[in-house]
Amino acid sequence: MKKVITYGTFDLLHKGHIRLLKRARALGDHLTVCVSTDEFNAEKGKHAYTSFEDRKYILEAIRYVDEVLPESSWDQKISDVVNNDIDVFVMGDDWQGKFDFLKDYCEVVYLPRTEGISTSKIKKDLGVPD
Repeated sequence: MKKVITYGTFDLLHKGHIRLLKRARALGDHLTVCVSTDEFNAEKGKHAYTSFEDRKYILEAIRYVDEVLPESSWDQKISDVVNNDIDVFVMGDDWQGKFDFLKDYCEVVYLPRTEGISTSKIKKDLGVPD
């Protein structure tokens, strides 16, 4: 079985998120999604509109997603890849090159983002703090 992993906050879930998950899942037989905890977001200076538990619940309901794990630090990626027997690490191309250090452990793929939509844009349009 070919296993894929991706990471994100997945706040205010939108078409771009679903497209990323669908394309990531198409790269293998099993997709693990690591979603940022509320505490980790606070460390990054971010605030998710939707709680970690609700974002996890929503992601678990998406047919492309096989497993959802918490992301609680930047440093957990190598151990997540190794401990979950991951073959492919996937991120949006706005992170191009940032996770190349994982190439020692698995294939690294950067997928193009969906044009014209982002959580940051939605929050800005709605006047919600980031």
